[in-house]
Amino acid sequence: MGLILSVDIGGTQIRAALFERGSTTPLRAERTPTKAHAPGVYDRLEALVASIWPQDQTVDAIGLASPGPLDPHTGIVIATPNIKEWKNFPLTEKLFARFHVPVFLDNDANLACLGEWKFGAGQGHEDVLFLTLSTGIGGGVVSGGRLMQGYHGLAAELGHTTVWPDGPLCGCGKHGHIEAISSGTAIARYAREQIEAGRPSLMDSLSTITSRDVSDAAAQGDLLAIETLARAGKYLGIALANFLAAFDPSVVIFGGGASNSGPALFDPLYASLRENIFDPTYLKNLTFAKATLGDDAGLLGAQALAVLSAPDH
Repeated sequence: MGLILSVDIGGTQIRAALFERGSTTPLRAERTPTKAHAPGVYDRLEALVASIWPQDQTVDAIGLASPGPLDPHTGIVIATPNIKEWKNFPLTEKLFARFHVPVFLDNDANLACLGEWKFGAGQGHEDVLFLTLSTGIGGGVVSGGRLMQGYHGLAAELGHTTVWPDGPLCGCGKHGHIEAISSGTAIARYAREQIEAGRPSLMDSLSTITSRDVSDAAAQGDLLAIETLARAGKYLGIALANFLAAFDPSVVIFGGGASNSGPALFDPLYASLRENIFDPTYLKNLTFAKATLGDDAGLLGAQALAVLSAPDH
């Protein structure tokens, strides 16, 4: 039985690791700057893979975690905002032509979900909902022990669920998506806008504001920070009520930096969830968990995708 080579393509760096099947400890791992706005991203990726390719062992498959949107069925990156040259880019085809092993691709949030299911907070569950609250809001769903990908490969774009039709403009160009209200970026933006409008706050001397700053200020009793996180939590609760109705998971896993905001975010979230849930049965024996894999979720999810998809040699 051969090895699995995993790649996690980020906006800042590309990471690659070589794993024995089912192991969370890489045999080799390297990284390279993505230089996303410079030509040659694919060339840097290919060179990184080659740098850890074993000379005396067999690689059964390559698993790739990439920003989307993308089509995991065809291996094509449709478009990704950070890598402009990747438009309808045949990523798996090019890597297969170079390394001659099966190559499997999915978006980074889906594979973070898959990683948490196989190796992290989702172990022991067959129905998993994963939400990452960071720069944006990403999501992934495992249903009945299978990663949900959908007909076009675009399932579980949960951050682009509309919860407030006349709400703030999302980065995708639509109004009222949960990402535009409750992501770490949106939390920081709302606090900054309120301070610029004259609201008093402990944060008013900061030249830039992050969601971490909002959380820290809330912990010190700052009323604007508390209101900002309560607003984000309220709409997250509405979104989560929709997700539970759609997917009925046994565990909800939260990842991303903004998930560290504590009770100031999560108490309003759970209150809003209870208020908006279609039926309280969805909450019976439902587990809420914090993601445990951190930055390795994408690499481990890519490994899991390749193991689940590749022939067992």
